[in-house]
Amino acid sequence: MKRLLTILLIFCALPALAQVDRGEVRAGNRKFRKDRFKEAEIDYRKAALKDSLSVTAEYNLASALYRQQDYAGAAKALATVKDMGTLPAEYYFNTGDAALQQKDYAAAVEAFRQALLLDPADLDAKENYIYAKKMLENQQQQGGDDNQQDQQQDQDQKEQEQQQDQQKQPNQEEEQQQKPQDRNQDQQPEISPQQAQQMLRAIQAKERETQDKVNQEKAALLKSRQKEKNW
Repeated sequence: MKRLLTILLIFCALPALAQVDRGEVRAGNRKFRKDRFKEAEIDYRKAALKDSLSVTAEYNLASALYRQQDYAGAAKALATVKDMGTLPAEYYFNTGDAALQQKDYAAAVEAFRQALLLDPADLDAKENYIYAKKMLENQQQQGGDDNQQDQQQDQDQKEQEQQQDQQKQPNQEEEQQQKPQDRNQDQQPEISPQQAQQMLRAIQAKERETQDKVNQEKAALLKSRQKEKNW
């Protein structure tokens, strides 16, 4: 794959896009060629601050960030100059390359597609387009598989909960049937004070009646014995 490393030379050589080449850009270029990418980044940022329309500074900043594996920063620097004029195929190629490094395959596919529209003979762009498209399809398929797996897990959990509810329901019905019986066995009729008084009076009356009967029997027996003695 062709990489974003070539941005520095490509866009410095494009007069249609290049702005005034300030001292910071030239200093950054010298450090970039010596692989002093962090120092080059600082020079390019200074140039961009002095001239916010400097396409060269932003493109070279993207290249320095890319070399430091700051792919998100490189993509951001490229996006800064997106609306600064007509962009060549290399811009879209390198934008796609930065997107690939971040595994943003949808953005990579679109960027390489734009690069091929501008330069259909770019075999590297074509190869990267095919690769990014394949990775995007795999990503989408994997996402679909994960969703299906989550749905299946949810369905299994619901079925398990339903089975547990069905097992609990007969036990609850048995408990409900047993509870009235238990209550009937435990409960005893309550007696009011009036009823208790009446029951006590009835018992006392019965005792008096029994006692009177016993006394009468004793008196009758005594009389019979006296008659027998007199006779």
